[in-house]
Amino acid sequence: MRPAMLPFALPHIDGSDESGVLETLRSGWLTTGPQTKAFEQEFATAVGAEHAIAVNSCTAALELALAVADVHEGDEVITSPYTFAATAEVIRRRNARPVFADINRRTLNIDPACVEEVITPRTKAIVPVHIGGLPADMDALLPIAERHGIRVIEDAAHAFPASYRGRRIGSLSDFTCFSFYATKTMTTGEGGMLCTNDTAAAERARRLALHGISNDAWRRNAAADPWRYEIVEAGYKSNMSDIAAALGRSQLRRGGEMRDRRRQIAEAYDKAFGERDTVETPYCPPDVEHSWHLYTLRLRPERLDVGRDEVIRELRACNIGTSVHFIPLHHHRYYQEAFGYDCSQFPVASSEYQREVSLPIYSKMTDGDVQDVIDAVSTLLDAHTL
Repeated sequence: MRPAMLPFALPHIDGSDESGVLETLRSGWLTTGPQTKAFEQEFATAVGAEHAIAVNSCTAALELALAVADVHEGDEVITSPYTFAATAEVIRRRNARPVFADINRRTLNIDPACVEEVITPRTKAIVPVHIGGLPADMDALLPIAERHGIRVIEDAAHAFPASYRGRRIGSLSDFTCFSFYATKTMTTGEGGMLCTNDTAAAERARRLALHGISNDAWRRNAAADPWRYEIVEAGYKSNMSDIAAALGRSQLRRGGEMRDRRRQIAEAYDKAFGERDTVETPYCPPDVEHSWHLYTLRLRPERLDVGRDEVIRELRACNIGTSVHFIPLHHHRYYQEAFGYDCSQFPVASSEYQREVSLPIYSKMTDGDVQDVIDAVSTLLDAHTL
């Protein structure tokens, strides 16, 4: 057993990250400014988007996208129940109704056939979630949206850098929202990015991100009358600081390297567990590039004498940190009381949640860390196989 706990996730911070942040601290410009603008340009280039708007969270990016898409009270937005709270929470903040569509058992991503079944005249947008960093079936979802005249807003919190059939996630749909939270494939501590190819939408999103004011502080600083501004519409306080952006720029430069390390870890897990009949390893089709934010191992409970929760407890006793992604939204009291959902609905999401265990996968892990996870999981499975 390991002598100390292996955390489920850790950010990968190095000297270049530290020097970039320190340089910004010493510059005297800490809020949205030159670092943020450079980060936006570099990130847009990295994902093939025309525009990128740096914000303080992926939640903020999703909220801005819904606002720019003119989602209002009484509208419906289709999304996956197999996701984190933020995905549907932002729909509620627009006073719209989150409508869930079940997931594909193999990919854990929203099932396009289920999406089509729940579209109504009130449907305003679809929010697919690229679960764990595996791109959703965009070739099916985009035509559905076009056929019904509705917007697509990708929740790509897990999906940098991921690609779908040769195109980067960030370049495919109306809006794509990324997360730079501390556990993600690259981090700014807290932060996010909204990407779009629509110039008018990008301009409105930038305005909304800063109280609906016509010029941000960076632009006003260079103007003849830097004190002058105009409130055009009610907005939010969603902008990213230059401190965070400096870290983001450094992390972005190492984004491919960190993703490659995550892929190596995923390949090691696949090799160790892929032939076992007690578990199911994550599916990744050959024509997509997975970001490997998560490694979602799924138990086959009929072949084990122990349940998922006990597996997690036993791994923790071996000093291996794990997690579960995700408790489906329709299992939570709020969505049951507000919309009448119950745990019997969306059976694929419910059944897959019951057998999912997320293993540690982050670029800071050593080969020894990876082997410790493999040894602990293998020993546990050997002990509990029926």
